[in-house]
Formats: sequence, structure tokens, C-alpha cells
Amino acid sequence: MPTSTARSLHTVLGSGPAGTAVATELARRGHAVRLVDRKGEGPAYEGVERRAADVSTLEGALAAIEGAAVVYHAVNVGYHLQVEVMPRIQEAVLGAVEATGARLVVLDTLYPYGETHGEVMTEETPWRATSRKGRMRAELDERYLAAHREGRARVVLARSADFVGPGVFNSSLGGAFFPAALTGGEALGLGDIDLAHSYTYIGDLAVGLAALGERPEGDGRVWHLPTAPAVSTREVHRLVEERLGQPLKVLVLDVLRPVGPFDEAFVGEYAEMFYQHTEPQIMDSSAFESTFGIRPTPLGEALDATIAFYRDVLSGPAGQR
Repeated sequence: MPTSTARSLHTVLGSGPAGTAVATELARRGHAVRLVDRKGEGPAYEGVERRAADVSTLEGALAAIEGAAVVYHAVNVGYHLQVEVMPRIQEAVLGAVEATGARLVVLDTLYPYGETHGEVMTEETPWRATSRKGRMRAELDERYLAAHREGRARVVLARSADFVGPGVFNSSLGGAFFPAALTGGEALGLGDIDLAHSYTYIGDLAVGLAALGERPEGDGRVWHLPTAPAVSTREVHRLVEERLGQPLKVLVLDVLRPVGPFDEAFVGEYAEMFYQHTEPQIMDSSAFESTFGIRPTPLGEALDATIAFYRDVLSGPAGQR
């Protein structure tokens, strides 16, 4: 439930699927919400104000979070820009919340853990990343936590597995999979699809981030957002087939190469992260679940919502997102 500061302004940075999902969840809970991206354009959501700002500069970040009690950092950039741009965004956003006193909720990835060789990832798992993007994320996280320890800002980090759900296109269970599955085309699978792989439902991500925004007792540490127990990607495919009443045609890329939406530029940047599809990726969110009393959506329900979303997309003008 919202706290007594329910009408305090909650500002969400980044209007991708995660930022949009948390903004609409916060509005549903009765908060005043601002959703920020570079253009300040896009669909209107009830209770959500849009604002344009460049949060890679301190000036832009201060303008974005003006008047906010809680800030949610859900900004991401293309793979080829991450190592260069994400540290600049962190510097600006962290500087802004240090100046204003707003609490900061950061949407994070599993990248800092690096290759786990199938070990179940908990919040206590060592950070052993060797990839450029994994080391970068780990360095950013150390800076966030240091700012909290030193009393310069109030920060909490929320880690998610691969996204799945309505609005999620750029995911291994997204736009390269569901449209083809629904139309009888060739749906893409990555790596060894018989390995257990965690997928975080975008609705659970939103509920989890909102809970962290409302409950400051979670500050100063990493949390794993509520995520259904891992199953193999092949089992996910079976569940989709069951719902569609027809077999899938799946093209499995056991070696990453350009195909479909994965062009040479993407493949070149994603290659170092492909270990996520060649070893089990199992994220445990039991600490969050027991502390905050929030359970993940069952995988079947998440797939039902995702299939319904993609059916709507495909029935729209020219089947375009």
C-alpha cells in the first residue's frame, strides 16, 4: 500500500517497457508520476505527466527530477553505447539526487555477476564479471552503494532477469519470438534452450520497483525483483505451443550470428554476453518475496498476457509496434 507520502512526486527516467510499466503502476497506486525521456512524447497514460530532458547531463537530470521525492532510473541505451554513455548518465542522475535529496531506485541487470556456471544467483553471489559491459555495470553499482554508505544519497538497486511481457520487444522472448510464433513463422531461440533460464515478467518488475520506491527500509543494498522459478526456454516454448494450439517453428542460434533483427552491429556487441544463453541463468528472488510479501506472477499467466499483447500488435495497422 502507498505510504502517507502517496501524493509525493515519483519521477521515472526512461520510457522503455520497464520505465513505462513502473510509471503506470505508480499512477495506479495513486502517486503523482512524471515519465521522462529525451522527447517527452508518446502515448498518454492516466495520471502520468511526460517531460523531455537529457539526463546524461547534470542540468538535464536536475530538470527531470525537479520536485521529485523518489526517482526511478530505468534509462538504457544501445549495446554499442553502454560503456561510454551509462557512466555519464549515472554521474548526472546521482549528482541530481545528491543535490535534491530525492531517493533513487535503480533498475539493474545480472551482468555484474558474470559467468556463474549454473550457480543460482542470489543477492550474495560474488560479482565476477569479465565482459566490458558487466565490469561497467559492477563499477556503477559500487558507486551507487558507496554514495549510500557515505550518506550522499539514498539509493537502492533492483536487479532483473531477461524481460518478458506486454511492451517488451528487445528481449530473447520478445519481438524476435512472439510475432513469428503467432503467425507460423520462424521464431528465434538463443543458445542452449534446454538450460534453465529466468525471465522476469514486466508487470512484476513494475510492482517490485514501486514497492522499493514506497518502502525506504530496503535502501542501501541490491534486491532481486520478483521472478518466477526458472524453467528451460524449451519449456517456455512448450507452454506457448499449448496456448496457441499449434507447434512452433524455432530457429535456434547456438552460435550468435546476424539473423532477423540481430544485425552485425548488435551481434558484435552482444557476443561477450552470449554466455547468458550457454549456461543456466537462474535468479533467486526469495529475499525480496519474503521481505516485501510480493510473489511473482506464475509463468503461464505472464505468457497469457504477453500473447494477448502481441495479438493486439499484429492486428494493428500493418502489424507494426
